Amino acid sequence: MSDFLATWASGLAAILLLAGTARADEIHALVTGALTTSLREIVPAFERATGNKLSISWGPSSGTTHEAIPVRIKNGEQADVIVMIGPALDGLVKQGQFKPAERVDIAQSGIGVGVRMGAPKPDVSSRDALKQLLLNAKSIGYSEGASGVYVSTELLKRLGIADEVAPKLKLVTGELVGKAIARGEVEIGIQQISELRAVGGVEYVGPLPDDLQKADIISVAVSRDAQAPEAARAFVAFLSSPAAVQAITNSGLNVPPKR
Repeated sequence: MSDFLATWASGLAAILLLAGTARADEIHALVTGALTTSLREIVPAFERATGNKLSISWGPSSGTTHEAIPVRIKNGEQADVIVMIGPALDGLVKQGQFKPAERVDIAQSGIGVGVRMGAPKPDVSSRDALKQLLLNAKSIGYSEGASGVYVSTELLKRLGIADEVAPKLKLVTGELVGKAIARGEVEIGIQQISELRAVGGVEYVGPLPDDLQKADIISVAVSRDAQAPEAARAFVAFLSSPAAVQAITNSGLNVPPKR
């Protein structure tokens, strides 16, 4: 038995009890790509444990394309659960676009650098090293999500190279930045660490230096208008189980600090 399954078998008694008293439902979730790797393990285990089914629509926590979670919500897409960067969720709540019935912080996500598998692994351990890498790169991929907003509006300015690298920037939409890296469309990619590690053919180089890092909290919220509220709450509880926490941290995310 794998470590994940062993932990799952021993740590979910309360969730199984909850599932035993509820009918099976289908849960529709809008989820940030930062959870791609961890949910590959979590979803099958949750469905086996509860009998509920989880339907996931992936999208960035910010942006203007039709895949972006804020755009989906504003366009009226129904969601029982949203999993996204906390500040972006705060924006939806403040605008009246989403009304949470329950909310839990489940992870903290840092930003990292990736290159195509087999390419030389560059140094990103310091501000100067990262600056030189980006100046020398032929192309730099970033997303429309929270990490991409940081790259395009803050990181490059803090490095003092925004104008120099602007012609080399490539906004990757509709997929993880790693996909563009793996195809050779961009030489360097900057995105959430867990998202870079989710794509085959990508070599995760390392995190941004501490003095340039931006770690965001990822939150899960149950909609006040959820069509399957009990099942949605069971999923939220499952995400805090030992097995789920293990899968989340193994993917490159961190446990969030307690408020």
